Amino acid sequence: MMRGRRRLLVAVGAVTFATAFAATGVAGTAQARTAVPVGVVTTGTALPALPASAESSALPALPALTALTARGAVPARATGYPAFTAPGKTLKLGAKGSAVKALQARLKELGYVPGSVDGRYGGATLTAVWAFQKVQGITPTSTVAARTWRALENPRAPKVLVPRGKATRVEVNLTKQVMVLYRGGAPVLISHISSGSGIPYTEYATWNGKRQRFSGSARTPTGDYKTTWRVKGWHRSYLGQLYNPIFFNGGIALHGALSVPLYPASHGCVRLPMNVAEMLPGMLGKGVPVHVRGAFRR
Repeated sequence: MMRGRRRLLVAVGAVTFATAFAATGVAGTAQARTAVPVGVVTTGTALPALPASAESSALPALPALTALTARGAVPARATGYPAFTAPGKTLKLGAKGSAVKALQARLKELGYVPGSVDGRYGGATLTAVWAFQKVQGITPTSTVAARTWRALENPRAPKVLVPRGKATRVEVNLTKQVMVLYRGGAPVLISHISSGSGIPYTEYATWNGKRQRFSGSARTPTGDYKTTWRVKGWHRSYLGQLYNPIFFNGGIALHGALSVPLYPASHGCVRLPMNVAEMLPGMLGKGVPVHVRGAFRR
């Protein structure tokens, strides 16, 4: 009885949110680079929105952690998640069946975004696996084998970057290339990202009716910001196209992209898998703190 009450203190409340659109070719492989540069933007014209997904489902209730969690006062291993017994079958990209379905359901349960729980291991599930592996300290790979299954049975919560941050906030971990949305002090959405490459660039593009030269450092600056304006659907900038961008630092935004590789590749923005970018605007309002920390080591 006492064990049950202690568990209840850790797992209180629930947040339910809708999954959405899982675009094919979201992530590709670690070597796949984008054919459309995206990054720092200026005001442009909105392109037609992508078609809504015919498949949607509610993510299961997530265990909201207590205020102690937000202050980093609980162990790294989360104790409030429902028990899970791994199928143990090695899975590779393209796999189908009940073991894939169990993987997808568990990832959703933990706050990751694998797309539809349909038993098909595609791009959306791949980026959710990458995010989970990175949070657990596992080198990201498309293969789900013994170590990943063990971690799914006994998962770690994401590292809190701002222990005394507001209950609702976004934390962008550049070191691990992971974004976490907190609501009520609990991590409710955890996503793989690709941030600024750090490689200076010079691009030529036709903007405002004439061909112009654009240069920059391709950095995602660290610091404390807040969400500002946003665009629904595709937004065209002089450096490319962004899907559902939510700006938080001038022209730097959280946004969907057709390529979100395993290394920083943008001009400065924070790229998200398309299915994550589809649902994020409904969960993230204006004026919400965005904390960017760390540095990626190649």
